[in-house]
Amino acid sequence: MFAAERRQLILEMVRANGAVSLRELARVVQTSEVTVRRDVRALEAEGLLDRRHGGAVLPGGFTRESGFPQKSLSATAEKTAIADVAAGLVEEGEAIVVGAGTTTQELARRLARVPGLTVVTNSLLVAQALAHANRVEVVMTGGTLRGSNYALVGSGAEQSLQGLRVSRAFLSGSGLTAERGLSTSNMLSASVDRALVQAAAEVVVLADHTKLGTDTMFQTVPTDVITRLVTDEPPVHDDRAATELQALADQGVQIAVAGAEAPAGPARHDVPLPGQRRTRTGLRSAAGGLSPDAHPERPAARVADLRRR
Repeated sequence: MFAAERRQLILEMVRANGAVSLRELARVVQTSEVTVRRDVRALEAEGLLDRRHGGAVLPGGFTRESGFPQKSLSATAEKTAIADVAAGLVEEGEAIVVGAGTTTQELARRLARVPGLTVVTNSLLVAQALAHANRVEVVMTGGTLRGSNYALVGSGAEQSLQGLRVSRAFLSGSGLTAERGLSTSNMLSASVDRALVQAAAEVVVLADHTKLGTDTMFQTVPTDVITRLVTDEPPVHDDRAATELQALADQGVQIAVAGAEAPAGPARHDVPLPGQRRTRTGLRSAAGGLSPDAHPERPAARVADLRRR
């Protein structure tokens, strides 16, 4: 494929999805991430797109929201890995809230195996994933259906969450920065997500690396309210994503990094984040001590946990 054809395809993907990772672009155009990065720089110089941490977005600083079909096809391996790790945080008999999104939908599919669970959600996709789960109770909010992401929003959804108290909230969004926290492109969705957060003792954000450093219009969860972030391993050359993760960790957010693919054989080695060094038994923070949230008995969950030093 010639450079002009490749760049045209890259531009079309970004326009269709709003934001696309370098990894996904390289896969579609069938070339290396180094070549794609060079193409993205050239397109940015022409003002046709903006570079972000490990990806490209529409120009203008704030990305627009993608529709469900686009979201469901973006970063699928990363979302699967994130959902695997997040599901390991949920205990039998727990009561949780799960927000709308394709990553939380993946989480819901795994929660179907947790007995005695109560899940409160405004997402039809989450409810559908749990509809036939044995010993899992699903509680739907009220509200008005927002067809682009199959979620219930509006005053009805928010009022149904008043007085609710659960152990954890699992949320996704359109962007995540250390400065503003989690954000989304839709005002109604943001309002419901804030109500979900108010109902939970802890807040767990699920966000793949393409969302790190991306800022969108409406803040949903300030950084100081986020208890934990579950994300995937950024590309090797994406130093900016690693820097964003460190900034979040410095503000007290616990960071769990999952592999993009479950290992087929022996478990792959953890990749250290800034402030960590590798040991024979796992990742160790700069302050010393193994990550308390690592689960060696779960080989598919490659977890690195950063805490405030």
